[in-house]
Amino acid sequence: MKKQILILFVALVSATTFAQSASKRLEHFNLEKKVAIQGYDPVAYFKQSKAVKGKKEIAASYEGVIYQFSTTANKETFLKNPSAYEPQYGGWCAYAMGSNAEKVEINPETFKILDGKLYLFYNAYFNNTLKSWNKDEGNLKKKADANWKKISN
Repeated sequence: MKKQILILFVALVSATTFAQSASKRLEHFNLEKKVAIQGYDPVAYFKQSKAVKGKKEIAASYEGVIYQFSTTANKETFLKNPSAYEPQYGGWCAYAMGSNAEKVEINPETFKILDGKLYLFYNAYFNNTLKSWNKDEGNLKKKADANWKKISN
């Protein structure tokens, strides 16, 4: 009986923790109807070195965030290690996170893979923030990491 109560308690705590984690992610991530990266395939950035639009019918959810994929193989790759493919800073502009601690929209076709991580950038109206990021990447990355930690916790 004690063992059953302990198992039930652990399951309840785990479910509550997951729900809180998913809720917090949904609050802080750059999403449109719970979909990340405006529906672009997170794995394609790494495998194909380009932004590829995902398909609604090939989707997976990770801790409340929905990702769409261009192929079932990319979906399977993602599901093996989702955190390896998620964009940094919840999918917000990396430059804005580093320079002003702001959540700024991105252009999913403006990105950079750095140390095995995906960084996305704003790029519109003659303002490509990837160019600014590249000029002071080390400093901006440190600031962005610290700013995101404050914002997302």
